[in-house]
Amino acid sequence: MKDFDEIVLLGTRFHKLKVNELIDFTVKSAIRKKKTIISHVNVRGMNFAYELPWYQDFLNKSDLVFCDGFGVLLGAKICGCSVNSSHRMTCPDYIEDLALACEHNNISLFLLAGKPGTVEKAITKLTAIAPSLRIQGHHGYFDKSGEDNEYVIQQINQFKPGILYIGFGMPLQERWILNNSDKIQAKVFLPLGACLDFYTDSVYRGPRWMTECGLEWLARLLTEPRRLWQRYVIGNPLFFFRVSQEWLKKLWKKRSRTSSQY
Repeated sequence: MKDFDEIVLLGTRFHKLKVNELIDFTVKSAIRKKKTIISHVNVRGMNFAYELPWYQDFLNKSDLVFCDGFGVLLGAKICGCSVNSSHRMTCPDYIEDLALACEHNNISLFLLAGKPGTVEKAITKLTAIAPSLRIQGHHGYFDKSGEDNEYVIQQINQFKPGILYIGFGMPLQERWILNNSDKIQAKVFLPLGACLDFYTDSVYRGPRWMTECGLEWLARLLTEPRRLWQRYVIGNPLFFFRVSQEWLKKLWKKRSRTSSQY
């Protein structure tokens, strides 16, 4: 399959690709025998990776990592990387295209996310546009260890999905994959956070003009300030402070090399 350019920011890598390339990679991976992990980064994920070695290792060892945040693109630009808005994609915007691609290629999809009822709403919407899609699901509000966890894994393994979408939020979903992927019969592991909540309108993303120009975080903050203030009010400035430090280090190294030549 196609190799994508890698961008490394704050020690964490992600790939430079567009949404049609992501869907194509996901579908082709589901046809292969090898298990594949497709991850994503946003500002919150970058902060987790900076602070949690195991999380950064998870991202850096994933088969593909796409960008799901304008803040990450801006950080990459500050550090001299050539990226643009087409290299950022967020699941609610392409999940129907992914479902159509799965239907066309006879690839099954298992949704593991959301509160009870959310998966059922998502399946109803997706089968309305892809009626032949083989799809099942289970809510994400279960004990991630013990009998509950084993029961859910049994449900997944009975279905044997080509693609398993996991939406528990960062970093719980990534830790769950690490702990359980060896015993799960799925081809592609796709941790996508709150995608189904947004897709089914269970959680408000904000108006389209805000989501398309990088202000979705502000809409969410205004909607749920008590729950999200720390993530955005503290997390966003912290990320850009770290990016500025990396930029200064690169600038210093460049000037040092230049001065050593004279």
